[in-house]
Amino acid sequence: MYSAPALLANSLSTFVQIYILLLIIRVLLTWFPNLDWYSAPLLWLAQMSDPYLNLFRRLIPPLGGIDISPMLAIFALQLVAQPLLDVLAHSVGSF
Repeated sequence: MYSAPALLANSLSTFVQIYILLLIIRVLLTWFPNLDWYSAPLLWLAQMSDPYLNLFRRLIPPLGGIDISPMLAIFALQLVAQPLLDVLAHSVGSF
């Protein structure tokens, strides 16, 4: 049986891993210009990832046709999530 902090840490870690995977899939699918982004699975993927990616696209516009904002977005997600996971792991160890 998990304690509440352990469950929260596990859930947060799983969410971050799944969201990073969705971001990578989103980026890889942009290499195929003929995809219909209004079809059900692709529309859902765009709706899940674009609001977060757009935060970074405003900071760093595409340079020479290359969009590096997804790399920054993934790095930022990991940078924010890791200290949270460390704090939660520390609180689990104190029980």
